[in-house]
Amino acid sequence: MSEKNRYSDEELLEFKELIQKKLDLAIRDYENMKASLMNAAGNDVDDTMPTYKNLEEGSATLSKEETQALAQRQLKFIQGLQAALVRIENKTYGICRVTGNLIPKERLRAVPHATLSIEAKMQGKH
Repeated sequence: MSEKNRYSDEELLEFKELIQKKLDLAIRDYENMKASLMNAAGNDVDDTMPTYKNLEEGSATLSKEETQALAQRQLKFIQGLQAALVRIENKTYGICRVTGNLIPKERLRAVPHATLSIEAKMQGKH
């Protein structure tokens, strides 16, 4: 056999565990962002604070727009991780969608939802 064309079931299980841990953390962070946005939109006693105090504390907190942008990025990350789990179930995980070659384990450990090898990404063929 010349070159591996897919990761073994054992290797896929290792990636599945890694992805599931990252997914659990990502979902928790996303839920915290959503809760923060809900509180920011609420009408609680914080709204009665003097403006100067809000400006003073504002530098320590993200604006609503920044939090929304972060939440959107986090949701996209979650969807990428969920799609990676589907590819694991289909045994197509870790295969570059451009070259058809295996994406190195080091890249997948760093970016577990990757669908492109570094070569394909550098060539801009996506």
